[in-house]
Amino acid sequence: MRRTAIVTGASRGIGRATALALAEEGFDIAAVAWRDAERFDALIANIEALGRRCSAFDLDISDRSAHEPFLDAVQGQFGDVHCLVNNAGVSVLQRGDLLEVGEESYDRCFDINTRGTFFFTQAVARRMVAAEAVAGTPRSVIFVTSSNAVAATIERGEYCMSKIALHMAARLYALRLAKEGIGVYEVQPGLILTEMTAPSKSKYDDLIARGMTADPRWGLPEDVARVIRTMAAGLLPYTVAQEVRVDGGLLIQRF
Repeated sequence: MRRTAIVTGASRGIGRATALALAEEGFDIAAVAWRDAERFDALIANIEALGRRCSAFDLDISDRSAHEPFLDAVQGQFGDVHCLVNNAGVSVLQRGDLLEVGEESYDRCFDINTRGTFFFTQAVARRMVAAEAVAGTPRSVIFVTSSNAVAATIERGEYCMSKIALHMAARLYALRLAKEGIGVYEVQPGLILTEMTAPSKSKYDDLIARGMTADPRWGLPEDVARVIRTMAAGLLPYTVAQEVRVDGGLLIQRF
């Protein structure tokens, strides 16, 4: 039986690595990104080389009116959806003093990271519940949050707030969907080397060298993707709303 995964924010970084990992696991991929379509040609070629199908969609997940037409298109091409990876997200417009945070940056973080992801998940989950479950074919929803769902960084407070709200959304959807046989999980990446973190690389290079993480290196998108693949493959049975930290020990309290 063919399986389909939707991966948001799939054009780069963790999302791209996840799309490739899920294709290796046997999923066809509906790859979603917003205004980044030029990056999709290579991703599609890579996934098709693995023997899986891939279609790319230019979608703003904060636009609720676009959710149903998108899902109609995915269902028309691939059939039922078996996995949703909520990876799309944005950081702050500018790091700085919490007392200077503006509405534009605050609203942007919440519109995409929290509100958009919540309602996008709702739309996908309704269809997953309505579809006929197939024995031996796991279904899952995976939220990619952040170590900032736990650790406060006052230079980007609006981002932290949006991610802790998403952490609760993962728990709520897990409770609602458990009885439907749909596993819901959360991945909390730490310092992952992507385009989003590149502006802060020199700062964190120094902190990592001084022991900020137990594993003294940057994480890679592939590290996160491997955990997501494990979840999507159904290899974490009888777990509900479990968050897995992929952070090299960043959040472990030490003395």
